[in-house]
Parts: sequence; C-alpha cells; structure tokens
Amino acid sequence: MVGFKLAGAARKGGESHGGASLSRRIFLALAGVCVAACLLVSLASAYIYQRSVVEDASAGLGRECEAVSSTLNETASSGRSESSVLRGLGLGDVRATLVARDGTVLYDSLVPASSLPNHRSRPEVAAALKGGSGSSERDSQTVGYVSIYQAQRLDSGNVLRLSEDRDGIMRVIANDLWFVIGTVAVVVGVSWIVSRSLAWRFVQPILAIDTASGNAVSPYEELDPLVRRLNEQQVELKARMDRIVDADVMRQEFTANVTHELKTPIASISGASELLRDGFVRPEDVRDFASRIYGDAQRLSSLVSDILMLSKMDESERVGDQALFGEPQDVDLLSVAQDVVDRLQDRARKANVTLHVQGANVRVSGYPRLLDELVKNLCDNAIRYNRTGGSVHVFVLPVNGHPTLRVSDTGVGIAPEDQPKVFERFYRVDKSRSRASGGTGLGLAIVKHAAALHGATIDLSSELGRGTTITVTFPADGR
Repeated sequence: MVGFKLAGAARKGGESHGGASLSRRIFLALAGVCVAACLLVSLASAYIYQRSVVEDASAGLGRECEAVSSTLNETASSGRSESSVLRGLGLGDVRATLVARDGTVLYDSLVPASSLPNHRSRPEVAAALKGGSGSSERDSQTVGYVSIYQAQRLDSGNVLRLSEDRDGIMRVIANDLWFVIGTVAVVVGVSWIVSRSLAWRFVQPILAIDTASGNAVSPYEELDPLVRRLNEQQVELKARMDRIVDADVMRQEFTANVTHELKTPIASISGASELLRDGFVRPEDVRDFASRIYGDAQRLSSLVSDILMLSKMDESERVGDQALFGEPQDVDLLSVAQDVVDRLQDRARKANVTLHVQGANVRVSGYPRLLDELVKNLCDNAIRYNRTGGSVHVFVLPVNGHPTLRVSDTGVGIAPEDQPKVFERFYRVDKSRSRASGGTGLGLAIVKHAAALHGATIDLSSELGRGTTITVTFPADGR
C-alpha cells in the first residue's frame, strides 16, 4: 500500500504502538468513497442512458408500426395478402411478425413462421387484440440485449408486431468498460493526493498537542475529553513527582538530622566515659561526669523512642493500616491529660513553671498510646519554651460537639515566619535553647502525625513574648 510521511513522522518521537495510522485511514476512507461514488455514478449513468435509448427506440418503433399497419390496411382491398406485403417492405433491422387472431404466427421476417410457438399470450399481442395496440420490453440475459415490441391490430383482425433489439445496461457498461476503469484510476490517484493533504491538515494539529505541559489545548471538539484527561494526568504526575522529590529530600534531611542528633550524645558519653576510664577525672568530679553520661543516655533513649514512633506512624500512613497501634478504644481525653500532667509535674517544677489541667470528660475513639504521646509532647514543648515563673494550662472540653484539647503557655512565642515550620521534623525555633533543655526536635512532628491518624485538625496561635496556644480538634462523636 502507499506509504505515508505522516505516519513515519509520528513514530520518530518514540516506538510505534502498533495501532492503525490515522492518515492511512483517511486515505482508505476517502478512496473507498470516491471509488464507490464513481461506480455508482457509472451504473446510474449507464442505466439512464439505456432507458433513454430504449424509450426513444420504443417511441420510434411505435410510429413505424402505425405506418406499416396503415399500409397493410390500405392494400387489403387489392387482393394481396398481408404476408406478401410485409415481404416487400424494407424494414431493415426491424423484425416484423404477423399473428392471427388465435395467436398462430402467419409470418416472421427473421425465422420461418412454422417454427414459432403460439403468440396469443405475449403481452403486446394480447394487449393489441384487446385494445388495438400494445407494447412490451424483454431482457435477454444471454446476449445482453433488450427487445422492444410494438403491436397493432389490423382491420382484418390479425396483429402486426414489430420488434427491435437495443443494448442492455450491462452491454452499455461493457462497451465503456475501459473508460470506467480509467475514470476509477484517475479518481484513486486524485483521492490519494487529496487524502495526503487532508491527512496532514487533520493530523498535524494532533501531533502538535503538547502533552507534557499540563495545559494542552484540544484542536478538535471531539478530542476535548482526551486532552482534558491528559492534562489531568500530567498535573497528577507532576504532583506525584514533586511528592517523591520532597519525600526524598525529607528522607535525606531526616537521615542527616538523625545522624547529627545521635552523634552529639554519643560523643558526649564516649568522651566522658573515656576520661573516667583513663583516670583523668578527680574523685569529686566523678558524680558530675556520671550525671552527664546519664543525661546524654536519657536524651539518646528519648531520641530513639521518638524516631521509632515516627517510623511506625509513617509506615501506618504509607500502607493505610492503623492496626500497627492496635484496636481503637473509647478514651477519656481528660483522664489522659491529667495523667500526663501528673507525670510532668516534677519537670515543670524544675523549670519553675506551673502546670494546670481542667475541663470536662469528653471521649475520643482512638489509640491511648498515641493520644498520650500527643498530649505529652504538647505539654513538654510548652514547658521547655516557657519563661521562668510561667505557666501551662491544659484544657479539655467539647466545642460544637467536637472533643477539643487546648494547650496554652506563657512562653517565648513563635515568630509568624516560623509558625508553618514548627511541625517539621528536627525544626527548632531556638536551637541552642532546645538542645540545652534536652529536646529531640521531633515532638511536634509526632503531634502532627498522631492528630492525622485520629482525623483531628491542629490550630496554632502564637505571639512573640506572649506565649503559644495549640488547639487539637477531634471529629465529632469521637469519629
């Protein structure tokens, strides 16, 4: 079949998908329509031509039949037989037949009359016997002719029938077969040229669609759904790639931060232990070195616990399965808050911060351990970043049917530009202060994930030097 440059051009950008070429489909459709139209027009023209010829021949034969009948009627009185008069007439290619009233053939100009069967049942003869004249047409399937008959009843009662053969429609087509073939060939050639031009005009806008931009414009109305879907998929793909890149960056930063956070207490423990081992510590300083080792070991233990907790939360969110934390239970949020406050009272006293809890018993469907971690990290953060003589208030109450936990402090506050980042892992507003107070930098990250696992929302309100309030709102009815 004819090759197409368009199909080749479409494949240059990548491997062929094995589908049909649009330009080839346009060519085949156009060529098929043109050839079919050409054949139909040829058949219609041949039919119209043949009918026109037959009708003209029938009209002429009718006039000739009337003239011959008139001649036979005029010569009847002269005593000459009708058959002898017909023999004397020069009718050329016209066949003359004389039929008696009973249908017996009395004379035929082409074959002996005795060899012909009774003609009384012939349509044109029957019509002439009944009404004075008749006509008919009969196709010859063997020789491809149409026989035209005209019959006229004579004064004697006999019937004169004249007949003439004309080309049938198939013979007309056969006579012009090479013309038809030539016309079809020309049409195919023209359709090939036109189809290539049309295919380029139709396909070029499709090939020009920029599917990578995410805002491609459809060149045709019929392609709107496809182009719209491609744009949506491109936007979704870019979003996924961005998330993958962000996740990879976060993973690298998390690994770097974990490594750094682990190295600091390990180095401190290793250095103090080495000095103790080598006997470079005075007896009166041993207690201080042991206290430093113990504090760094506790900090290391807290950091590892927080990392394991976050890893478990990440895994739960990734696989969409919260069964890692057991079965959800009906938890009294106020009881959880009171228990956390009781455990942190010693820490609050050492920091010279007062810690209070109040509110109502509201119940949440969730995971006790995660809720405990959420409250503990909020309170621990509020104590760590508070001022000397400050306070932390924990409120548990229902708000518009939603269980709500609110932790307010009178601490240093958070600058507006830092507020969107405080829930990121290892992000510290005041790095020197948090390290001195033993923070791991993962507390608020744990709060964010624990709230998300319970379908809760977090709201942060803070002002530098005036303190910070973090509100966690759980779904209504604990769901």
